[in-house]
Amino acid sequence: MTTPTSCQGCRNTDASAFAIPFTMAFQPIVDASAAKVWGYEALVRGVDGQGAQQVLSQVTEQNRYAFDQACRVKAIELAGPAIGNQDTKLSINFMPNAVYEPSACIRATLAAASRMQFDTRRLMFEFTENEHMADVPHVQHIVAEYQRMGFTTALDDFGAGYAGLSLLAKFQTDLIKIDMELLRDIDSSSVKQAIVRSLVGLAGELGIVLLGEGIESEAELMFLKGAGVNLFQGYYLGRPQVERFQMTGELDHIF
Repeated sequence: MTTPTSCQGCRNTDASAFAIPFTMAFQPIVDASAAKVWGYEALVRGVDGQGAQQVLSQVTEQNRYAFDQACRVKAIELAGPAIGNQDTKLSINFMPNAVYEPSACIRATLAAASRMQFDTRRLMFEFTENEHMADVPHVQHIVAEYQRMGFTTALDDFGAGYAGLSLLAKFQTDLIKIDMELLRDIDSSSVKQAIVRSLVGLAGELGIVLLGEGIESEAELMFLKGAGVNLFQGYYLGRPQVERFQMTGELDHIF
């Protein structure tokens, strides 16, 4: 894989430029059909126990790129030694507005993966856009480039804000994470059940994998599994744990 040596937006910035200390918590993504941990989502946390919002509130226009880069590097550095010998995915959130030219801005990610001997084909990049996306063609370009480079791409919070069908019509990620509010108490809501069944059919036609996020009960999990959803994430399956990875054996009670 070849990448440009620089891009106009990021050539004078590197991952070490973000000075606010932070670490990562990891939440398991479970494949219920295979009874195993499919992957982990890396979620930013403060080094002294601060929540994500306290860290994210310090991100500005001036340090957004450095923060996005530093998050990628930190996630890979922590995950590499822990899950490096498995086929498990590592899901990293990214900010579309922090990516200028995807094939250039990926340099720090690739370097970290090389240091950790982590197969980049196991990386998943997910993004959410709860506010109107100002430059949809730019996001289309990022998704297409990441797919070309062999990464898995995911649209988070599908069904919330602007992350809906109109966005899906413009580009198709490999995976869609159904928003938790749409799934809350779905076992007792015929309306939500109808919507999700429609999404299962739509995703099947488009070749997109669905993931149910925010699962908090066995009833929610069982309905979605019966409807054809196999990937799940949520407190019922495992809470985010700082610098720790919940393994399949810890989830035997669920399977």
